[in-house]
Amino acid sequence: MDTALTVRYQELSYWLSSLDEPLTPRPPLPGDADADVVIVGGGYTGLWTAYHLARADPTLRVVVLEKEIAGYGASGRNGGWCSALLPTSLTGLARRHGRDAAVAMQRALHDTVRAVGRVVAAEGIDCDWADGGTVTLARTGPQLVRARAAVDEARAFGFGDDHLTLLGPGEAAARCAAEGVRGGTYTPHCATVHPAKLVRGLARAVERLGVRIHERTTVTAIRAGAAVAEAGSVRASVVVRATEGYTPMLPGLRRTVAPVYSLMVATEPLPEHAWERIGLAERETFSDHRHVIIYGQRTADGRLAFGGRGAPYHFGSRISPGHDREPRVFAALRRTLGELFPVLGPDVPVAYTWGGPLGVARDWTASVGFDRANGLAWAGGYVGDGVGASNLAGRTLADLIRGERTELTSLPWVGHRSPNWEPEPLRWLAMNAALRLMTSADAKETRTDRPCRSAKTLARLLGQ
Repeated sequence: MDTALTVRYQELSYWLSSLDEPLTPRPPLPGDADADVVIVGGGYTGLWTAYHLARADPTLRVVVLEKEIAGYGASGRNGGWCSALLPTSLTGLARRHGRDAAVAMQRALHDTVRAVGRVVAAEGIDCDWADGGTVTLARTGPQLVRARAAVDEARAFGFGDDHLTLLGPGEAAARCAAEGVRGGTYTPHCATVHPAKLVRGLARAVERLGVRIHERTTVTAIRAGAAVAEAGSVRASVVVRATEGYTPMLPGLRRTVAPVYSLMVATEPLPEHAWERIGLAERETFSDHRHVIIYGQRTADGRLAFGGRGAPYHFGSRISPGHDREPRVFAALRRTLGELFPVLGPDVPVAYTWGGPLGVARDWTASVGFDRANGLAWAGGYVGDGVGASNLAGRTLADLIRGERTELTSLPWVGHRSPNWEPEPLRWLAMNAALRLMTSADAKETRTDRPCRSAKTLARLLGQ
């Protein structure tokens, strides 16, 4: 076993460091091979696709190729929300595809949270699953306006309290007693998970079904009929691209998605008296209605795992381990935790810091597709909401590849193709200007308790 390599993988996130297993890579691809389906990417999207293909048709020869280890990317570093969220709003979906299609998409995502829970139970994946839902707080006047607007939108599409509930100050604080809570929203359609336990357990379940996983295998090109790796090619009639934020590293795909970094911190285990003040008794995931996203959860071992956007986009869609850690962003996350929960004290006890890239499509719309003419399939562009959505994508791809016409294959994200991002330097200028503007808007709203119109306009232009 390469001990140095195992340690490097453990250092990628708190989640990977806390696994009770060695992160020893599976054998790489030894040379040329043949398969019915080859999947590039060993994260949630690739593994869910492999899982559902193998369950539906055990005779299929399915191979997964992963550059590092299963769960190396966002699947082993995310916030642990198995949610019914997508970056595109119901209104945005309806504008493109019609009201019925938007409602069908949301209901499919509701079902997806339960579907993941069923697989977790059936396969014996111990991933600290907790059906706590999500509380999204409102701590300023503008945030409260956005909370009410979110509920109004849900009602306009026929969703009731079982989808999204408006909370008063006491109701919100009873779930998450952050400082200065004025209200919020709550949805039951989210489970808290230990993401690395989920992805590693899923990889083992896939192998039990006969799928071959080759790790430490760098794919250099995807083309009709083959995935080309440094050690050889896997020839297959179907090639699935499941590379999410790492997609720009493949030839010809640099502008397909923008890799945007999201960073996280985790505290030491907190004493019970602190949890009595904080809440999250049902291990709800939590956020608030600010512009620059924050997200958190109470881990099974009593930590606060907390993350947010705020890291810069790097010129040319560059991806580097050095970008995983931005001291300025970690300091801001620590400061925000202290503001939310003063019981933590002025020096929040942070034990772990980490980060990684996620995939953002130009129109902020996730997609799933299969071009039967050339055998190329894809899924991704989740903008950080992929823990649940990747399962729906995997089930949908399994149906598409097998030629089945189902409710899933008629969902509005199927066959959607987002436009490419602008060439540099326009991409770099636009992404970082948007980040600065929304950060400034949040600060202004906190100071004045009044909405910042420029950020609202920018969010609309970005498709949020």
